[in-house]
Amino acid sequence: MVPERVRALDARAARGFTLAELLAVIAMIGVLSVLAAPSLISYWQVSTLQAGAEELAAAVNRGRHLAISRNTTVCAQVSGTAITLRTGGCAGTVFTGIGTTAAGLIRLTGGMQVSFASGASIVFTNLGAASTAATLRVTHPATGKTRDVVVSAAGQVRVQ
Repeated sequence: MVPERVRALDARAARGFTLAELLAVIAMIGVLSVLAAPSLISYWQVSTLQAGAEELAAAVNRGRHLAISRNTTVCAQVSGTAITLRTGGCAGTVFTGIGTTAAGLIRLTGGMQVSFASGASIVFTNLGAASTAATLRVTHPATGKTRDVVVSAAGQVRVQ
């Protein structure tokens, strides 16, 4: 008779969780979600801004490589949310290739705003050097936070 009672107790204990336990777990998940949401949103916005700055740096660096490969000067100009590359200087032919629109625009994703913090345009020589050093600024449209893309006179492009 004793072994049957032990089996009966084991069968009742192995059925699952009580409603109170499930509600307690759901409440804990809810509290943790409320606490984690602001930092997750902030992280997402900072990551989006960093990605936009790296995308701009890649587009400017593409202009540098274009100048070297075509043995000509390439001018990088910005307007709002896009960058335009012109071969043969700032009054030259608009570069249209892979990754550009029909008008030659390289658009930044996420609606990031681009402007020059210093300088007005970047002209790369056929050796890859920039005519003057310049700083481009990427601004997140929702937060107003900024990241800078610095182009040295030697042509090095980096995100700060």
